[in-house]
Amino acid sequence: MVNQHGCIAALVGAFILLVGCPAIGQNGESFKARLSTVPVDATMLSTVAGSGSLKAVLVGNKLTIAGTFEGMRSPAIRASVHIGPQKGIRGPAVYDLTVIKERAGSISGSADLTSSEVEDLRNGRLYVQIDSEQASEGNLWGWVLR
Repeated sequence: MVNQHGCIAALVGAFILLVGCPAIGQNGESFKARLSTVPVDATMLSTVAGSGSLKAVLVGNKLTIAGTFEGMRSPAIRASVHIGPQKGIRGPAVYDLTVIKERAGSISGSADLTSSEVEDLRNGRLYVQIDSEQASEGNLWGWVLR
């Protein structure tokens, strides 16, 4: 009877570890980003504010992103993954993320990347952008890096 309880406890513990930490069980590559404002000109200083962070895990070609943000002057309206031609240069949106449409909240999502997009990720060309009501061309940005 004691051995049976010990085996059950060990199985439950292993299950919790694997379910609670999917990146460990799947051996994914980890990335992160710090979300911050990038005012293009002085007129934007009154409309952009805030900060945030996110973590991303790449397993095979599936990228999963989860993060939080706070301190924006107006509610978020969308969040997306962009690919720039090189790190630090803006590029087009390629995937939409789910965002809480408030001044603070969470962002999340996943995407099946192409092989060239995986290479772009590994070379620091992917970034996340959160747009807000008062800054529809980008309120918070963060380059996704190892």
